[in-house]
Amino acid sequence: MTEPSTSGPAGSELRVVVVGGGVVGVCCAYFLALRGASVIVLEKDEIGKAASYGNAGLISPGHPPINRPGRVGQALRSMGDRLSPLYIEPRWDPSLVRWLWAFRKFCTDRHVEHAMAALAPLGHRTTDLFDELVDGEGLDCDYRRVGYLEVFDTEAGLVSGQDEVEVVERHGFSPEYLDGAALREREPLLGSGVRGGWSHDEGTVVEPYRFVVEMAERAVARGATIRPSTEVQAIRSDSGSVTGVLTAEGEYIDSDAVVLATGAYSPELMASLGCPLPIQPAKGYHADRRRADPRTPDLSVPCLLAERAVFCSPMANHVRFAGTLEFSGLNLNLRGDRLEQLDAAARRYFTASELSEPVSEWCGLRPCTPDGLPVIGRVPGCEGAYVTTGHAMLGLTLGPITGSLVADLVVRGSPSLEIEAFRPERFSGR
Repeated sequence: MTEPSTSGPAGSELRVVVVGGGVVGVCCAYFLALRGASVIVLEKDEIGKAASYGNAGLISPGHPPINRPGRVGQALRSMGDRLSPLYIEPRWDPSLVRWLWAFRKFCTDRHVEHAMAALAPLGHRTTDLFDELVDGEGLDCDYRRVGYLEVFDTEAGLVSGQDEVEVVERHGFSPEYLDGAALREREPLLGSGVRGGWSHDEGTVVEPYRFVVEMAERAVARGATIRPSTEVQAIRSDSGSVTGVLTAEGEYIDSDAVVLATGAYSPELMASLGCPLPIQPAKGYHADRRRADPRTPDLSVPCLLAERAVFCSPMANHVRFAGTLEFSGLNLNLRGDRLEQLDAAARRYFTASELSEPVSEWCGLRPCTPDGLPVIGRVPGCEGAYVTTGHAMLGLTLGPITGSLVADLVVRGSPSLEIEAFRPERFSGR
């Protein structure tokens, strides 16, 4: 094995194309440029305007994967409930059927422990890395180390929450239990029906779109080039090694390496490289309401409304209500009944019975793997091709650490943390 370097062929600067301009792609570009590579980011739409744009803004280092015992039954029951936090639209979709069949195998206590063992080292590095970026680069993104509250209003929910807490505690995280009264003292807008929950002091909150834009600007300042409205049609290779990419406009761009950070849109390009990925898009929603409106709960502490899987975050000028997992295919159809699920959760947990009109309604697609773990690594059989996707609900949380690990892998040949559990070929049995 040769010693990795920052040079391309014949000692030239290593040329890297990053496909995708969301939080993961932009963080990859920043760290690649920081390590001396020549970087071009190609984004088919606008930078940061896809899944990164409207998510909850929560950085949750100890969050477990979506796979849990009993999750398959919940998913099947959701097919008849359009207001379920986890909703599968009834339809014939062979790829979704295959995904669900694989997903069921990973909904075990044993797999959750395996997944947490893989994710925890990344999570423990995440908060410090955000601090370093925000402080060191002077990012203007409303970053707040305020933690968040995970609240429950049913006994069954509390029992499930306790099981989850025991898992994350075994992997080095320290949620603090609070009863209903203590939660209401911390956040007075919580209603009398709240029974208890946990304070996650490791959690932080950020305005996600601003974070992506600021990181993109810092990547450019480090020498990266960012090109929006540029769709990649194909990855070109010769004798098993990447040579560049072809855009939808017919432009060919030479490169020594290509990093696919294309989120829910990854399967097609990955299949063209001979490494299919079982990625399903899971739609999430948000509704933003002005904080100045007396009908909007003026939260002081971010809250996860656990039974309804809705996160509420006070931001500079508004409160964001965000959440849900909807498996309805690769589309951005904004459904009123799913948005109503956010309102119903707010009325259920808070003292406010009336809500102001939203100033923003949005949906985006999270890329989900059947085992709940991201895909990070080399594409087998294609030298110079790398992929990072499948972060599900942890794209913002793991964006910077993923970018750092990918940059290490591309430039230096090995990452600073163990990523074996995230290898892309794990689904093909290679």
